[in-house]
Amino acid sequence: MEQKQDLSLKLFIVLSRASRTINDLVHQDIQSYGLNPTEFAVLELLYHKGDQPLQKIGEKILIASGSITYVVDKLEQKGYLTRNPCPNDRRIIYAAITDKGKELFDEIFPNHKSKIDEIVRGLSDEEKNEAIFLLKKLGIYAKHLE
Repeated sequence: MEQKQDLSLKLFIVLSRASRTINDLVHQDIQSYGLNPTEFAVLELLYHKGDQPLQKIGEKILIASGSITYVVDKLEQKGYLTRNPCPNDRRIIYAAITDKGKELFDEIFPNHKSKIDEIVRGLSDEEKNEAIFLLKKLGIYAKHLE
């Protein structure tokens, strides 16, 4: 039993360290574009998925709803997004990426994608698929423990 726990602990430590290192590198890349990771995540969501209700953005990019207003304010000040009221329900406000925001992402996203490819290049495509499968399996199991 103790060996099993030791192996679980080792997996947790290795996974945590790898995640921290990868996240640090990705955050450095994002900051090189003059954005913080949360601003980048909001713009990326709007760029790829279109207009989103402010209330749903936090759920989709996993940040607290209280932070959304602050981030949206900053992105709006920079001219990267606008707020648009819902025509059918005035309680709902949509965030929409502006042309300036699209131009920024057209320019930076291919570089960002290349940086991520560089970061995970230590694994072959087969190993990446295996890692995706195993990490999903682990995440699904852990989710059931909540």
